[in-house]
Amino acid sequence: MAQTQFDQFLDEATYRDREPGKHLDRDSLYGLYTSWCCVTGQKPQAEHVFWTAMRERLSPGECLHMKRCPAAVDYILASYPAMV
Repeated sequence: MAQTQFDQFLDEATYRDREPGKHLDRDSLYGLYTSWCCVTGQKPQAEHVFWTAMRERLSPGECLHMKRCPAAVDYILASYPAMV
C-alpha cells in the first residue's frame, strides 16, 4: 500500500508511546502537521480531513511525541516567537 501524506508525517515527525507524560495535544499535533507540510513543501489538508486520517491511524490511548526534526523546530519557533 502506498504511503499517504499522513503516514509520511507520522513517520517523519512523531513517535508513538503509551506512556503518560508530555505528549502532543490536539492543537500541537495539528500545528506540527502544518509545520511539517511547510518544511516539506506539501499542501496541508483541512483540519477535519487531518483528524479523520488520524482516527484511522491511531489507537485509542496512543500518545504521540515530537521527533527532533526540521518540522519540530519550525513548529516550536512559530508557537513561541519569544524564543527567536
